[in-house]
Formats: sequence, C-alpha cells, structure tokens
Amino acid sequence: MNRQKLGKSDIYVTAMTVGCWAFGGGDYWGEQSQKDVNDVVNAALDLGVNVFDTAEVYNNGTSETALGQALKGRRNEAVVISKISPSNGRNVREHCTASLRRLDTDYLDVYMLHWPINKLSVEHFTSDSSLITAPPTVEETFAQLYELKNEGLIRSIGVSNFGVGQMREVAATGIEVDVNEITYNIVSRAIEAEIAPYCMDNNIDIIGSMGLMQGLLTGKYQTAADVPPHQAHSRHFAHERGRGTSRHNEVGAEKEVFEVVDALRDIAAGLNVPVSQLAIAWMLKKPFVASALVGSRNINQLKANIEACTLEISDETEALIDRISQPVLDILGNNPDYYEHSSKSRIY
Repeated sequence: MNRQKLGKSDIYVTAMTVGCWAFGGGDYWGEQSQKDVNDVVNAALDLGVNVFDTAEVYNNGTSETALGQALKGRRNEAVVISKISPSNGRNVREHCTASLRRLDTDYLDVYMLHWPINKLSVEHFTSDSSLITAPPTVEETFAQLYELKNEGLIRSIGVSNFGVGQMREVAATGIEVDVNEITYNIVSRAIEAEIAPYCMDNNIDIIGSMGLMQGLLTGKYQTAADVPPHQAHSRHFAHERGRGTSRHNEVGAEKEVFEVVDALRDIAAGLNVPVSQLAIAWMLKKPFVASALVGSRNINQLKANIEACTLEISDETEALIDRISQPVLDILGNNPDYYEHSSKSRIY
C-alpha cells in the first residue's frame, strides 16, 4: 500500500487508518475480544497498513490498552495516533503520560486535541462547571503539546474536528499541526467548502473519519429504522430516531440519505464491488484525503477495507456519486458538526 508524508512531519501514513474505538469493548460498540484485536492489528501490519487511531476517551482508556497489547513486539512498525480531550488541555503532560502507559510505549507518533476548545465542546467531556465556564486556552494547550514534541514524547501534533477559524487560532500560536482528523464520507461532505481547501493550502493533511458512517455506507441497512438508535443520533436522521441520544433537534435527511445508499448499491453492483469498498475508494480519490479511517473488528472486515484502498474508480463514477449525494449536502449544509443543531456548532 502506498504511503504519503503526513503534513510537514517525517511520518509516512498508509491510505487506510485502522479505527480502534471498539478495541477494549464498551457500551457503544459492545464486546470486543482481545484475540480479535490482536488478529486485526497484526494482519493490518502484515498487509502493509501502518496507522492506528485511538483516544483516551475511547472505552475509558481500554482501547489504548488493547492496542498496546496487540502491538507488542511490533510497535516500531506502527504509526500510533491518540487524542486528548479538550477538557484536559491544562494538564496535557499528565494525560499524555497516562496514554503512553496504557499503550505501553515511550512515544506517540501523533497526539491530537480531540475536539476544539469551546464551552459546548468541553461540556461533553466533563461535568466540572469551572472547566465548562472557563475552559483551557488554545495557547496553554498547544504550548504543552509543543514541549512534549521537543522532548520526543510525541512526533507530531494534530487536531481533530477543527474548523478553519480554530485552525487559524492554532496557527497564531506559531505551533504547526500536520493533520486534521475530521468526519468525511459520501453523506457527510461539509468539509469540502472551506476546511479541505484551507488544509490543502497550509500543508495540513486530512484523515477522514467515519468513512463508512458507522456501517451505513456498507449498504447493510435498508431503512433508517434498521439503524441502531444510538448510531442514529446525527443530523442525517430525524431527531426522534436517536431515542434520547440525539441532541440536534432537526428533521434529518433520511429519505435523501437512503436514496444515496440505494444508488450506491446499484453502482457497486455494476462495478462488481461491495458498497463499502466503493465508499472508501470514492473518499480516497479526493486529493485532500491522506487516509481513510475505518473500523475493522475482525480480519474479514479488515481485508475488505484494505482492498478498497487499492480500488480505483473513474472520474465519471466519482462525479456520479458526487451528484447523487448532493441533495444530502444541500440539506445538511457546510457545518461539519453533525451532532449539534446547525446553529450551535462546536466546529467553526
């Protein structure tokens, strides 16, 4: 698999990033055996995939622990990404050290701020009212990240879910970031308007997360009612669909989303490929996407996702998918925060 340089760093990443949110098991994704984690991680490395994405908040740290166990003896082959929550920006060293301990490693290849620092963002990570009303500042958080980089505890600084204004705030500190990990897929195209052009102009690579929209873009769901409620809490779905997990209070775009899924089935059938592979190949055809972040809970899923990274689709197929997904983009707009009301974004 081809590798490309990540931003201005000396790190080279593959077109696929293994999403590790499910590792360690938890309420959102359910049980995940360590054997399957070990098998997926080792098979990924054997097949040439080198990037693994986790975070301190994923399953309360057990994702990091599970990934660390799976990488034993092969750490030097991997690019490990972890993320610190915005509520912890005053204590970056403490949280980085804890992540290193769980991962059983001496360094992180990329350490990201998981979400931008603002009141709405912070309150999703803590109930501490003092932190919510007076969050850490961008300056103090990134100064600490820079110290850790100078000491070799992290090789590269990244951000996750940052808008153009927020990336400019970081740039004003004089500290460089190499990557922005942010939602991007066929039915989540908000970054195309401003974020992707800014990143391309400033040599900030994009790792597109939610590449398969939590299974929606595999084609396995026939209707919105088939999607598990806790995975139907984005603005793609009617507010009621989330059954208490949705915060956006909007009507959604279910009809348009499933028209896209139906059309993708037809296009994929014509190309004799799975819908999931078509979705990943479309994403990787975009010049601003360095790597597609997708979860792989077992070796079969992993191999199918890796095959997608070598699938080349024509310009005509790309344009067709752009066209059929335009109605969803028209409804959801250019706000890449898919979980809050359109007027109340954490990303700007």
